Amino acid sequence: MRVLGLDPGLRRTGWGIIDQQGSRLSHVANGTLLSDNSLSLAERLMQLARALEKVLEEHRPETAAVEETLANRNPSSTLKLGMARGVALLVPASAGLPVSEYLPMIVKKSVVGTGHAGKEQVQMMVERLLPGCALASADAADALAVAICHAHHMGSLRSWAPAAGRAR
Repeated sequence: MRVLGLDPGLRRTGWGIIDQQGSRLSHVANGTLLSDNSLSLAERLMQLARALEKVLEEHRPETAAVEETLANRNPSSTLKLGMARGVALLVPASAGLPVSEYLPMIVKKSVVGTGHAGKEQVQMMVERLLPGCALASADAADALAVAICHAHHMGSLRSWAPAAGRAR
């Protein structure tokens, strides 16, 4: 299963792709989508959408996961982040991918073992879980963490499905 993880942001959206084969995870690619601050909001959102479409076209993921965002102190920033998150949800869904969402605390707990881990701890564990992975940015590391979290959750759900069927 090829998994796309996204850490949305209007200025920078991190993306990471991993392959999952049983319990084995391997790094495929990662990067950061950037939008131009000099453009209008609509143009910046289109920039992110087009760049994300290229990532999907090039790497052909089978499922996607997006980090949920928590409220920010600045309402304007929160709204803009929400719009970028909308792009991160819409583009993979429009391509026919199932899209899941995870709170940052769940991502950190899945990757590091504690929901209150710092960015450095997350990056270190991503590098350990995906040997040989060269992280493009902190945003890309967060996106790979989202992909790892989703792979772990999908694996659990697949292993529980036969037991749930027998219980009926």
